[in-house]
Amino acid sequence: MKSKLMTILVLCLATLLMPGVAVAGETTTIDAGDTSFILVCASLVMLMTPGLALFYGGMVRRKNVLSTIMLSFIVMSVVSIIWVLYGYTLAFGPDIKSFIGGLDHLFLKGVGVEPAGGTIPHLLFMVFQLMFALITVAIISGSIAERMRFSAFLAFIVIWTSLVYAPLAHWVWGGGWLMQLGALDFAGGTVVHISSGVTGLVAALVIGKRKGYGSEPILPHNLPMTVLGAALLWFGWFGFNAGSALSASGLAVSAFTVTQIAAAAGGLSWVLSEWLHHGKPTVLGCISGVVAGLVAITPAAGFVGAMSALVIGLMVGPICYFAVAVIKTKIGYDDSLDAFGIHGVGGTLGAIATGLFANLSVNEAGANGLFYGDASLLLKQLIGVGATILFAALATFIILKLISYFIPLRVSSDDEVIGLDISVHGENAYADSYDFPMGAANKAVRTL
Repeated sequence: MKSKLMTILVLCLATLLMPGVAVAGETTTIDAGDTSFILVCASLVMLMTPGLALFYGGMVRRKNVLSTIMLSFIVMSVVSIIWVLYGYTLAFGPDIKSFIGGLDHLFLKGVGVEPAGGTIPHLLFMVFQLMFALITVAIISGSIAERMRFSAFLAFIVIWTSLVYAPLAHWVWGGGWLMQLGALDFAGGTVVHISSGVTGLVAALVIGKRKGYGSEPILPHNLPMTVLGAALLWFGWFGFNAGSALSASGLAVSAFTVTQIAAAAGGLSWVLSEWLHHGKPTVLGCISGVVAGLVAITPAAGFVGAMSALVIGLMVGPICYFAVAVIKTKIGYDDSLDAFGIHGVGGTLGAIATGLFANLSVNEAGANGLFYGDASLLLKQLIGVGATILFAALATFIILKLISYFIPLRVSSDDEVIGLDISVHGENAYADSYDFPMGAANKAVRTL
């Protein structure tokens, strides 16, 4: 009897000491598996921003490749500092009036290795969310590439991250009014893609077209670089979507799976669309469709099944192709690298599709969409889309106009002709060749 009692006591003690096991009365404990998984996912999402730099860098002219890549990398530096100083607390601090987070976590106060309502350290959740902020701001740079003044872009990064991204993240993920309404955004359809795409469109309209746009060819200078960037984006997107489950779970597996399906379907449907419309299937079209598929599945990744993801991917390819190849041409705006046509349009479609295809059998924390018996979710999704578009567009316009009073938004005409690599950064990616007049190049080198 005594030996049995000792055995029971030893088993109880072992249970208490086992890592990752919660006992009655405890709230949460750190799970090593979940922590390892989110560490990897955060790294994957971080890789997306350098991937975007290559994706964008290959699509501009060779005289602007370094300046375009620079925009993504400076975003990584500036936004990281903003996030740890005050950005995180504005997004995920205690709710204030359903609009913004409080200052409880200013300078990361109280953000340590203890769990924060889940099974991963609070500090890890903070840095995982930081990676989302990085890619969001970097996407915007695709709309203003080859002509925006670097100093003006730096000012824009600081203000936009503080006044647009942080509040939006709080509305949707941090306990704000859209979260309270019940609008769903698993990994950033509204917060990341609609906000950055709409912002890019407004910025392109305010700054104006590139010299020669519409009257001379402005073609990608290095498509293999763009393909490499797309590959890194596709790879990193698994961390983006699967990691948003915040645990190594069945939900993460489901999000991972539908991400692959939608990306594949988006690439195929874009290629078929341009083949029918343009007469030739292109590699740029294929990778653009893949990215569009990834964008569209992002808000729905944790709420839809495999067949719904297939339909979403097949839908988004033709829609985004039409936005880029037809609507953009007819209206005549110069969204340099189609941030709006892919991210703005694709994110909108994905958010609306979530209201159609969401299924509680995938995620009990979600809701049923229209096709599963609940039309109210679609209305909530439409409200979220509309609010994001209006807020991002109006705020971006005001921010740019404010900056323009102190710093010219656009580089000079001569600098634009020479190229921003030499005129702004004093560098040349391809030292043995130029795609602008040699006289201008020699003048630029003499003035360095």
